[in-house]
Amino acid sequence: MQGITHPANAKRAVGLGVDGIIVSNHDGRNLDTQSSTITVLPSVVDAVAGRVPLLFDGSNRRSTNVMKALAFGASVVLIGRPYLHGLAVACSDGVRDVIGILRRELEMAMALTGCPNIASISLSILYD
Repeated sequence: MQGITHPANAKRAVGLGVDGIIVSNHDGRNLDTQSSTITVLPSVVDAVAGRVPLLFDGSNRRSTNVMKALAFGASVVLIGRPYLHGLAVACSDGVRDVIGILRRELEMAMALTGCPNIASISLSILYD
């Protein structure tokens, strides 16, 4: 399933009554000229204007990617590949370990940018 990457499609989806939108291009593997999801996220956020949650999928392999997506306005950040790698290596313990690593990295990035909680992550961390 392809996610939404264009603001007009996001507006249309909201108008049709969706409960949420996944901003995803599946790594752009099929069209090498397709925009990255982090590039299109701000325009989709503007188009949706908080009417539905936005789930962001953009090859998030580091917590700094998670933080950037939250700063741009994602409600949720998906982490498909990292937990699958953990699962392949060490079953449920591997998934737990991967999530723990991402959490510790996110907490460190938040501390380094002066964000005491998730709600305080904003665009200022990217441009100050």
